[in-house]
Amino acid sequence: MSRFIYEGSKTKEISFPLGGIGTGCIGLAGNGRLIDWEIFNRPNKQSENGFSFFAVKAEADGELLDARVLNGDLLPSYTGNIQTRKHGGYGFGPNQATLAGVPHFQHTRFIGEFPFARLQAADDCFPGTVELTAFNPFIPLNDKDSSIPGAFFDIALHNTTDRTVTYTVNLSLTNPMQDHKRYHRYARNGSIQLIKLSSRGPDFSAPEFGDLSIATDAEVVSYQEYWYRGGWFDNLEMFWRDFTEAARFTNRTYDPAATKGKGGDVCSLAAHFVLKPGEKNNVRFVITWSFPNCHNYWHPESCGCSDDDCKPSQPATWKNYYATLFSDSTKSAAYALEHWERLYGETKLFKDALYSSSLPPAALDAVSANISILKSPTCLRLPDGSFYGFEGCICNEGCCEGSCTHVWNYAYALPFLFPKLERSMRDLDFKYNIREDGKMAFRLQLPLGRSTSDFRACADGQFGGVIKAYRDWKISGDTAWLKSIWPAVKKSIEFAWADTNEDGWDADRDGVLEGRQHHTLDMELYGPNAWLNGFYLTALKAGAEMARHLGETDAAEQYLALFSKGKTWTDEHLFNGHYYVQTVDLKDRSVLEKYDESAVRDYWNDEAKEIKYQVADGCVIDQVLAQWHANLCGLGEIFDPEQTRKSLASIYRHNFKKSMRNVFNPWRLYSLNDEAGLMICTWPEGTVKPTVPLTYSTETMNGFEYQAAIHMIQEGMVAEGMEIVEAIRDRYDGERRNPWNEFECGSNYARSMASYALLLAFSGFEYDMKEKRIGFQPITGEVYFRCFWSLDSGWGTFVRKNDRIELSLLYGELEIRCLNLPFMKGQNVNGISLDGTEVLDCNWDEGVLVFSSTVRINAGHSLVIKLG
Repeated sequence: MSRFIYEGSKTKEISFPLGGIGTGCIGLAGNGRLIDWEIFNRPNKQSENGFSFFAVKAEADGELLDARVLNGDLLPSYTGNIQTRKHGGYGFGPNQATLAGVPHFQHTRFIGEFPFARLQAADDCFPGTVELTAFNPFIPLNDKDSSIPGAFFDIALHNTTDRTVTYTVNLSLTNPMQDHKRYHRYARNGSIQLIKLSSRGPDFSAPEFGDLSIATDAEVVSYQEYWYRGGWFDNLEMFWRDFTEAARFTNRTYDPAATKGKGGDVCSLAAHFVLKPGEKNNVRFVITWSFPNCHNYWHPESCGCSDDDCKPSQPATWKNYYATLFSDSTKSAAYALEHWERLYGETKLFKDALYSSSLPPAALDAVSANISILKSPTCLRLPDGSFYGFEGCICNEGCCEGSCTHVWNYAYALPFLFPKLERSMRDLDFKYNIREDGKMAFRLQLPLGRSTSDFRACADGQFGGVIKAYRDWKISGDTAWLKSIWPAVKKSIEFAWADTNEDGWDADRDGVLEGRQHHTLDMELYGPNAWLNGFYLTALKAGAEMARHLGETDAAEQYLALFSKGKTWTDEHLFNGHYYVQTVDLKDRSVLEKYDESAVRDYWNDEAKEIKYQVADGCVIDQVLAQWHANLCGLGEIFDPEQTRKSLASIYRHNFKKSMRNVFNPWRLYSLNDEAGLMICTWPEGTVKPTVPLTYSTETMNGFEYQAAIHMIQEGMVAEGMEIVEAIRDRYDGERRNPWNEFECGSNYARSMASYALLLAFSGFEYDMKEKRIGFQPITGEVYFRCFWSLDSGWGTFVRKNDRIELSLLYGELEIRCLNLPFMKGQNVNGISLDGTEVLDCNWDEGVLVFSSTVRINAGHSLVIKLG
């Protein structure tokens, strides 16, 4: 079965995110339920929103043929889960909101190809088949339309009977407002009919202020603004009675002032249509929301008094970006339905281009599944549209604030799919997170302008920021942007040897980090190591190229000299013949004593007389991570190439476990039993493992695994790299874990977007838009190859066939002067054309196509090279 099709037990853990970038989302469960209502400016895992669901019914000749909710079976356990009321939860069976006790479809299949999900449903009792398609616009480079706060649904019915049938598709939604003045009102605006759910309680500026809407552009509609209010489950009883009549809804309404209780009011909006035997039809619905006021609930500001624990009665709020586009949920609903054809079409254009890529199925699965993180509550957008990210999501709050630099280092989806948003992260970081001497905080504080954290700088995070600035410049070609951040970038590089560097990273300016080095595994390494020194070297090399381009030749020469010196030392002194290690004397307490008291307190194991949390002679997964970044950013050699390949081979040999059954793991359990995984650090036979070793050493964290696997693929170890990728995606099979929620320190973890680099690795994609140059070097030797690509100005596909090369632009535009195709060296070219018109002013030489002037390719057009 395809990796993208889920049936039976493989649908149990599915929650497919439906929402915009920075808007929160609703989860579509594997059986069609609407779960995980994460639309209130914070995560809300495992949540339900009362009775919120789709239902369908069929009538003929004035009688009801069948009616059922558009769900499949609820999968075990049937004991009950989280307690939401006094007489409910564990030991009470499934919650009534699951609708498991209401007629539903016996046969369902879930097809997940992000950004689209499809639920196919059939039942022996229902006259026809149903297919629900759900999505939210995901259009690379179009961040506005990809940030609509809504879930889009298309429900198609096929009359498979021999009689004419009237079908009804109904959407019911519970009002989640907790005050006593819930307000539901139907409205019609042209062809759009909707019900808005809000309340008259909160102040407009309060964090809890907001509203939701359900809307359709169906021609024939009936509705109930309110379900019946009563005790027990009178509301569901009455709804089902009303719905199963061979008739349309009669409206019911109440005075908001008479609202009682803390929740539970429900509305319904139904579309009706007639199908003759064999006919098909579809109707569209959207659920949209507007909760415009964000506030820092995870780290509230004090009121300014001397009491550190004091919290203001009304927190400082800021507007969601989407609230600057849409004043309320009715406006986003109208926009969604009015522009449906374009939004759907452009999203499908991207989806088809991505899924046409000639990647192994597990690789394509990893790429597509993890771009969904951008639609999760891991991500926020600030009022001006700037992008902000947590590391991931705890059940009801963001996990680890601040667009954490060392985590987002690994995330390669955003810089290619939405480059403007990625650059906004650099802008915020280099404006708000830098000290005068260049020390960078690695967590951005909100609201903007708050004082930065006074915790020590993070080596991989700080130098990773330099590398990302270089990468983002090459993706965009925007030198004016680079100039705007360059003074801060330069300071951040030179902090390595600044007198004010509390951790003494490179105090002697020899290109080697020797001081205390905080890193992404949340502790510090003491002494030289290839992992963090590689970041330093890569930042120096990137800095040299940026400085040279900006006319600062002295700085460029200084950085390059340090790079060369440090590289030579690293290759000579840190490679043990098999892999790169850390130089540290674990028994030397004085290594810690030169720093503050916390170093000795936190790192000295007085019983073992040894420094804790170090790599030493271990084989660590990120030892040549910097070379992976350099490969992806076009920075060339950081470590000796042969030593790099040997190190990757050692990582595979020592750290990849094909079964975790006999592995001792006191840390978090991301793989277990007979699942496979690539561990953070191991100490091969013949080495000495520290008494208390590197933090998280026995964990298998997805983002780390992806980077090592992709690096292996880049270096020709395709089988080994794909074995690791397959192991990760096998763990997220829909039964054990949610395919659209790779977790690490919380759900929807940003580091997993490292998987996007699989596209870059398999295609050998290179780019330098400041020079207007791109290129491809597919790693497979197959005659046919196809892949999706994206840069700042446009995206499209690259195709290699027997007799031609095609570079197609599907969206935006592309200006190029050079197309580098090294795999075509030695091949003859019989013609080069743009949209059928021969291009004469160009030169082909050994796989490099150079145009005499810039060539512009517009959307819908292709550059074709015919081979001889």
